Amino acid sequence: MSKKYTPIEKVGITSRQLILILITAMAAVPGYLMVTGSLKTQAEFLNSPWSLPMNPNFQGYSAAWNDQFPTWFRNSLLVTVTAVFITIVMAACAAWGFAHWKWKGRDTVLGILISLMVVPPVVLLIPLFTLGAKLGWISTFRMLILVYIGLMLPFSIYLLTNFFRAIPASLTEAAEIDGASNFRTFRSVVLPLSGPPLITLTIVNLLWAWNELLLALVFLQSDEQKTLMVGITGFQSRYSLSIPTIMAGMTIATLPLFITYVFGQRYFITGLTAGSVKGE
Repeated sequence: MSKKYTPIEKVGITSRQLILILITAMAAVPGYLMVTGSLKTQAEFLNSPWSLPMNPNFQGYSAAWNDQFPTWFRNSLLVTVTAVFITIVMAACAAWGFAHWKWKGRDTVLGILISLMVVPPVVLLIPLFTLGAKLGWISTFRMLILVYIGLMLPFSIYLLTNFFRAIPASLTEAAEIDGASNFRTFRSVVLPLSGPPLITLTIVNLLWAWNELLLALVFLQSDEQKTLMVGITGFQSRYSLSIPTIMAGMTIATLPLFITYVFGQRYFITGLTAGSVKGE
């Protein structure tokens, strides 16, 4: 039997739906212009930017990909995937230690680690650049990867610690009674239950690392080592009079993130609330 709503409740529901529709439209419109603009000629876009491309033109994609896009794309893929993978592995191990092991000063260390989440990366820029210069790591991928790992770890550890603490103790105790070591319990019991938060972290970290511009611009000064976001900044200046080429470049840069989210959205939504209730 369907629930009957009062007139006031109906107005509230309708207003919330309208707000959600408005927010969705605001997020979708730039994407629509980007994709449709990449499939038009310059004249077609200037004459009718909002219309659908009746005769799709892929010259913008050809011009974009024939530039240095393949190199930038490969660099971004290398830096992002490496940094995110190492971050997830380190965060999972550290979070299991914070959640499962009892040691003096554990909560204090975790609190200090969580407080690092509020430190803006721009504050660390000069000290990190000075350190990288002394080590001779400027214009190297390893410096940027290490910086990304350090910035992503606090939030990753915080999220996974909360989830690991919500895992029923009876599961880990049963594994220990069966003779499993701490590492075996972590690998065979905890990790299989942690799919949603791990995928959520992977998507969030991928989005941040792939779109990050400031640090990549400072630490990767060689043209051959630019990431995609850094390359696009110069790309827009070079092709400022060719709107379809710019739109095509932006579409190429967005496509990997869109595909990642499409395949991981079910786990992403689940992971947002994972660990919020004890035993879930």
